[in-house]
Amino acid sequence: MPKVTSWGRTLTADQHVHEPAFADEVLEMLRRDSPSIGYGLGRSYGDVCLNDGGSMIRMHRLDRMLSADWERGIVRAEAGMSLDSLLRIAVPKGWFPPVTPGTKFVTLGGAVANDVHGKNHEAAGTLGCHIRALGLLRSTGEVMELGPDRDPGMFAATVGGLGLTGLLLWVELQLTRIGSAWFDTETIKLRNIDDFFDHASRSQNWPYTVAWVDCLASGSSLGRGLFTRGRHAETGGLSLHREGSLARVPMDAPAALLSSPTLRAFNLFYAGRPGAVGVRPVHYDPFLYPLDSIKGWNRLYGRPGFFQHQSVVPLKSAPEALQKLLELTSARRQGSFLVVLKLFGNRPSPGFMSFPMEGATFALDLPNRGTATTNLLARMAEVVMEAGGRLYPAKDATMSGEAFRAGYPRWRELEARRDPALMSDFWRRVTREDA
Repeated sequence: MPKVTSWGRTLTADQHVHEPAFADEVLEMLRRDSPSIGYGLGRSYGDVCLNDGGSMIRMHRLDRMLSADWERGIVRAEAGMSLDSLLRIAVPKGWFPPVTPGTKFVTLGGAVANDVHGKNHEAAGTLGCHIRALGLLRSTGEVMELGPDRDPGMFAATVGGLGLTGLLLWVELQLTRIGSAWFDTETIKLRNIDDFFDHASRSQNWPYTVAWVDCLASGSSLGRGLFTRGRHAETGGLSLHREGSLARVPMDAPAALLSSPTLRAFNLFYAGRPGAVGVRPVHYDPFLYPLDSIKGWNRLYGRPGFFQHQSVVPLKSAPEALQKLLELTSARRQGSFLVVLKLFGNRPSPGFMSFPMEGATFALDLPNRGTATTNLLARMAEVVMEAGGRLYPAKDATMSGEAFRAGYPRWRELEARRDPALMSDFWRRVTREDA
């Protein structure tokens, strides 16, 4: 069996690997070497896409456009199509994905299974809010057509259902009309965490918002960083992103690159670099997908890999919870290059296992330093649970069963609808009652 590694490079699994090229091949592969799990482009940080001792079905070759109505912006594509490919087809025609995560190298199926969110959650909700229909293959051989009004119970379990209700064959999506491939943006310096909440609350006319924060700052500077907001520009043309990455990481980075002095220097440079603040037009690629410009950026964390903590807490408890999380990372000097804050809006997802809730989300990469890092992650999870929040399965590698079941109280409904031929390491780990 080949070894499959998570994007965070902290977890591996021995799995049979199948790669169907056509939809009629999938059922045989789903039944072979059971249990199985669907797999897209491997950008899940933890073990939601791993299935040790079982099999994985890589769906990336099922990437064809099945139909498109360019008058209304409705597309139906095979679940293995990547956002990268969808952008290349849709942008020149004046359409854009309604919601996109921080990388375009994800498949539509993976995006649905994790019900991804983006910088525009306050305005647009999750991707699930824009799905018109899904084609779901069960191991019985049945192909179910699901939608908000077609078997809504199974639809609600599948959107954000971590790929466990069946294998997605196709996705029908409502796109957003655009007049340009560019964004009008404004970036503002944040002095502290209070500044973040102030600017976020006054950015209703900017659908896309996000804050970068220096996780090593402390005291009155806790939460300092940059707040960026954007909206689709009306002019600038419909130019596509370039092929390939601008740079690549050819080898695992040395541990010294991730030392506290290096991280502090990087954070101070990032906030103070020329052009960091102000108003300017930005193409969608660097605005929405900054890390896609570096191929293999996950190797920057060295051979031990890295963990990511991403959580959301209700708005009423967010100021205190975010302060505690930032204080923990600052005090323990285990920060990273990537620390993100943003607010989630109140538009509910149709998926009952979806991660976002109205509140504030906090995302932090942590270089793997063994027990010190896993202890920090456990303490951060406690802060989130105490605040009534939850962790993001797509980014998780250490969540306890207790934290999962508290954050996702409807998990048994998903288990009841899970296809018996499907399983993941994540689901085994967090649904055990003794976990």
